[in-house]
Amino acid sequence: MSTTPSWRDRLIGGFKRTSDKLVGNLAGLGTARLDEATLDEIEEALIASDLGPATAARIRVRLAEGSFERDMEELGIRLVVAEEIEKTLEKVAKPLEIEAFPRPQVILVIGVNGSGKTTTIAKLAHLLKEQDYGVMLAAGDTFRAAAIGQLQTWADRAEVELVKGPEGGDAAGIVFEAVKRATDKGIDALIVDTAGRLQNKRELMDELAKIRRVLGRINPASPHDVVLVLDATTGQNALSQIEVFKEVAGVTGLVMTKLDGTARGGVLVAAAEKYGLPIHAIGVGEKIDDLRPFDPKEVARIIAGVEELLK
Repeated sequence: MSTTPSWRDRLIGGFKRTSDKLVGNLAGLGTARLDEATLDEIEEALIASDLGPATAARIRVRLAEGSFERDMEELGIRLVVAEEIEKTLEKVAKPLEIEAFPRPQVILVIGVNGSGKTTTIAKLAHLLKEQDYGVMLAAGDTFRAAAIGQLQTWADRAEVELVKGPEGGDAAGIVFEAVKRATDKGIDALIVDTAGRLQNKRELMDELAKIRRVLGRINPASPHDVVLVLDATTGQNALSQIEVFKEVAGVTGLVMTKLDGTARGGVLVAAAEKYGLPIHAIGVGEKIDDLRPFDPKEVARIIAGVEELLK
């Protein structure tokens, strides 16, 4: 019998810190109608769980409108929380679609070093291969030799070709070569790793602009996607990364990774509320199949701890 946890079990583990914190603050409410002080406490608990002030305020308004029977109060509150989280997430839960013509669809993947960017690229390649797309990778982060080596290891694991050059090489040139090779081979999706250093925004912006110019000469619609990888363990810092990368790179979608027991997964909701960018997938572990699109209702009910009370 397999001992591999199910996707749902991994999701529950990934949002455990957020759910435990939220549920702990909601537990034991003892009045049939919520007074202002209790509503204040709930709103503070929602914000402390990284859901963001806008979502917290909206949930507070919903709760203030309702009346909860004494024995159903906690479940009723959690259901309202889940419903409002679901409303926020369902607007942005959009799997990455491979629709470009002519092929390949070029996907630039960006993110700060340490965010899980390189492993996410391989997982994304695996996910697209499962959908019968031909996938190729390009090592556009030439700033670090370790990044190229790591991406090669993951490319081998995902069984996809990697186009690479030497450390310190011209990233735009490597991307140009990768597009030519992907076109010749009839590849559907070309996933491009990019440098993740934000210490010098101007340098990074110039490099990405050069890659864009090269791609534009091949196909004016390219790059078709600019996907930002966010580390869920960083909490609210992930929101500031969206702000910076939107300015630097023109982000078109997000992937949230490192959703494990230490993650502050509520930031997924805050990011959806504040920026409204498509969230293509979430990562809940280190294995190559640990990245998938998500069901907004399922995630919302896990964060709010609904099933726990229905057992």
